[in-house]
Amino acid sequence: MTAAVRPARAEDRAFVLATAERLAAFGPPPWRTPAEVVEGEARTLRNFFDAPPSNAALLVAEDEAHRPLGFAYVEILRDYFRLDEHGHVGILAVAADAEGQGAGGALLAAAEDWSRAHGFDRLTLNVFEGNVRARAVYARRGFRPESLRYVKPLR
Repeated sequence: MTAAVRPARAEDRAFVLATAERLAAFGPPPWRTPAEVVEGEARTLRNFFDAPPSNAALLVAEDEAHRPLGFAYVEILRDYFRLDEHGHVGILAVAADAEGQGAGGALLAAAEDWSRAHGFDRLTLNVFEGNVRARAVYARRGFRPESLRYVKPLR
């Protein structure tokens, strides 16, 4: 399947928020509930639709029939070490019936293009350690781990 990627439109809101429900399907760490993970991401997406920030974009992958397959929220972040800006994939999700059909790869390629268009020399993303499938996709696309965040729940 060939997936085309375009900027999100207002009418994509329901699809994007419904697809965001999948963001906890892999099973988050025990100190994060699936509802907490989904709500955190949905909050960012609702805010984007309500008032799109100038430092971010929401991209939608669709098939030849213009059926949405997935989305990526890309934003500009500042590097902790170099203090320069770079592109960052804040959220990426693919609809269950579109998994394995190239939508995720098309969205990552579009995020790379978006970052290059802004003059950035790198693209970052975060992924939960337990999300093995996503980590494999990112590795195939040339992403490499840079740091690991450790959490110790204190309750």
